[in-house]
Amino acid sequence: MGLVRRHRWFVAAAGITLAFAVVCLSVHHRSLPLTVFADITGLALMLIGLRVCIVNAFSRPRQERSFWVLMALSFSLWATNQLVWTIWEVILRRPIPDPFVFDIVLFFHTVPMIAAVAWRPDLLSKRRKMLASLLNFLMLCGWWVFLYAFIVFPHQYVVIDVAKYDFRYDLLYAVENGLLAAVLCLAALTSSGGWRRLYLHLLGASVLYGVNSQFLDRAAANDTYYSGSLYDVPLIGTVAWITAAAISSGKWNLNSVEFTLHRRWKSLVPRLAMLAILSLPVLGLWTVWRDGSPAPSRGFRLFAVLGAMLLLGCFVFLRQYLQDQTLMALLRESRRAYESQRQLQNQLVQKEKLASLGNLIAGAAHEIDHPLDSVMTYSEQLWSEEKLTDEQNALLRKIVNQARRTRDLVANLLSFAQQAPGEKTVLDLGQLLQRAVQIMEPRRQSGKIKLVTTIAPDLSPVHGNANQLFQVCVEIIENAMDALDESGVGELAITAQREGDDVLLSFSDTGPGIRDPQRVFDPFYTTKPVGKGSGLGLSAVYGVVQDHGGQIACRNKPEGGALFTVKLPAAAEAAAHTVGAAG
Repeated sequence: MGLVRRHRWFVAAAGITLAFAVVCLSVHHRSLPLTVFADITGLALMLIGLRVCIVNAFSRPRQERSFWVLMALSFSLWATNQLVWTIWEVILRRPIPDPFVFDIVLFFHTVPMIAAVAWRPDLLSKRRKMLASLLNFLMLCGWWVFLYAFIVFPHQYVVIDVAKYDFRYDLLYAVENGLLAAVLCLAALTSSGGWRRLYLHLLGASVLYGVNSQFLDRAAANDTYYSGSLYDVPLIGTVAWITAAAISSGKWNLNSVEFTLHRRWKSLVPRLAMLAILSLPVLGLWTVWRDGSPAPSRGFRLFAVLGAMLLLGCFVFLRQYLQDQTLMALLRESRRAYESQRQLQNQLVQKEKLASLGNLIAGAAHEIDHPLDSVMTYSEQLWSEEKLTDEQNALLRKIVNQARRTRDLVANLLSFAQQAPGEKTVLDLGQLLQRAVQIMEPRRQSGKIKLVTTIAPDLSPVHGNANQLFQVCVEIIENAMDALDESGVGELAITAQREGDDVLLSFSDTGPGIRDPQRVFDPFYTTKPVGKGSGLGLSAVYGVVQDHGGQIACRNKPEGGALFTVKLPAAAEAAAHTVGAAG
């Protein structure tokens, strides 16, 4: 692709500007045809630029849309001023008055362009940072409007003074164009790729426009400017240049990158916003003590200061509120991360405990089982003898009972140590829970312990081993009922419900609570009397729940009693069915 073809839109912009200059030099000065040609050409170019920005706002990626929307707003204000200017000179055929009411529109047409660049669409930002940046910018915009009202407006409409109005308007307009150039220069220095190219083109056009506007305004104040004069050539060139850049930007790969501005640049806008707020009382005091303007102008300036202080104060309070909410969100997020890390650490420690203890128990149980069988065999043979006295029989029964208890304990130890993943199928956890409740129902003292079971009708099935999960429910219910037996009265509430992609089981009792919730899943930890518990039941439950990819937790409730929660992932088949039904 040739150089001219690659930059054809800029070549076209240069050609339009050159043709406009030729016509301006060829046609008689201050003639109606020249006025019509100049005004309509400027309006047409601005409308074309507006259309290009609107098309870009709808067709470009989301990250760019705010930029092109603000650029479109800038062009719309610019075109509005040009339209009224054209109507005034071409249709009404009247000279433009000084001051002109639409000078305000022309003055503020640069503000959206500053906002578009200051928004920095070339940098990826988090939503919270975007809100803070938006508030900072709104504060600066409010301060800029205040400056116009404070410096220019009193001489424009309160007490009309054309000479002072022209001077102060031109000065403030020059500062505004200088601010646009500074923002574009910063953006070009801190960006890369296609965005840097776009910013550089906009910088060149803004510098051309800013320098020319000062000469144009001086010529207008001296009554040497007319539509179609050479002062309009840079204006046409600026509009055509920006439009060509907007059209060409579609092929420049405007890729946004991570927010990597240096800290001093990041803090520039907040500092400027704070400086703008602090300047208000200073300007108010200057108005009271040093302003030599007529009384109506001073009164208007004081009201402008008060209004700006109220508006910017609201922005400050809103910004502080958002910062407080952000801080609270960070604290909540830090707490959740800490809790998750602690829970994960506890799970890892518990798994290591169970794995190490399982290996130890397996070997010890096998060694104990052989001599225990001999003790049981010889004791039963001795018990069958008829020559024993009553005292000997009583002692022998105690030996046999203790040996049987020891054998049951060894069996539990072997069962705990040899836990292996069972065959898993899709099962209804609600039915399994009801079976466990029915099994434990005869154990409760009638009228003293109340069992309340609530199972959600839309409970999803889970993928697991029916026997193992059944033992989980039985073990937790049994422990809760043992706790309620101590107080002799109470209630055990069991619920099963869907929670996101999981099934949640809750076992809530009104008993005395858990003495040490942090140790409840440790092997051999039990608060039951000797002979009533080995302390392995809940450890085995913990292992089963972990093997099923779930989570188990316990805690004491503030109102009293213990709460056990078991969370198991819903079966993939059920999740897929739910998604399909929702679609």
